[in-house]
Amino acid sequence: MPMPLPMPITRAQAIEQGWSPWQLRTGTFVHVARDTYLPPGDDHDLITRARGVLLTMPPGSLISHDSAARIWGIDLPRAAESELIQVIAPRALRPKHRADRVVHEAVRLGPADADTVEGVAVTSPARTWWDLATSLAPADLLAVTDQLLRSWSPRLLLERMLSEHTGDRGAVRARGALRYGDSRAESRMESVLRWVLIEGGLPAPELQHVVVDTTGFIARVDLAYPLHMIAIEYDGAVHRNSDVFIQDLRRQNRLVAAGWTVLRFSGSDVLARPADVVSQVLQARLAAVRTRAAS
Repeated sequence: MPMPLPMPITRAQAIEQGWSPWQLRTGTFVHVARDTYLPPGDDHDLITRARGVLLTMPPGSLISHDSAARIWGIDLPRAAESELIQVIAPRALRPKHRADRVVHEAVRLGPADADTVEGVAVTSPARTWWDLATSLAPADLLAVTDQLLRSWSPRLLLERMLSEHTGDRGAVRARGALRYGDSRAESRMESVLRWVLIEGGLPAPELQHVVVDTTGFIARVDLAYPLHMIAIEYDGAVHRNSDVFIQDLRRQNRLVAAGWTVLRFSGSDVLARPADVVSQVLQARLAAVRTRAAS
């Protein structure tokens, strides 16, 4: 009787343990790529699939790019998530492309580029950030930068990674994201909204600004231009919850009563109508300047 089959496994390992080529051919296991097998079923998680890919990659290979980001728990736009496992290996080892993976070649991979999650060799948070800088849009890269600064990587490590790749493709984009990266951002779309404002020519807003008056605390707002008393909020799906909606209304009324202008934007505004978002914030700033000049 064959030994229990550890998963994932290569064809050679399975045969060595007593499983026949017939059993491997007839659907007892899931054949995901040449010489790689996974357990029966179609519910394999990312970690299991990543282990399978690394079985037939050269030593020193690392799960990378969006696959590494998802393993670390970084929130990415859905369009940036590949169905295939992304993996990177030293170019000198001539890694082979197969049906279950996208292979990237690196001129160099050093100790600072590597880490492990649940025993899986994966690019470090800083290296993952660098790899994503070559493919993500600037707004999405800022969102990744904010998340890394908040939970996974000090700014110094990202600066060091950037310095090691100065002049490489993606360096300008990475430098811009790091310039504005801020650990206080609390959601990916909040970061994207901030980039829309910056790219539109507005100054970088304050994050998580606390509004107070003589009576004390009024509210904490996502983004703000305190000098102009403008609060900018990103309303995601949670804000459609009835309890949250009621709290939002009460909070907005307190801000308006204190003399603040409140602008609230949805994902549709930020992604499909960014010029309108910038225009509305600009008009609010101009109105605040005129009001102050007239008083």
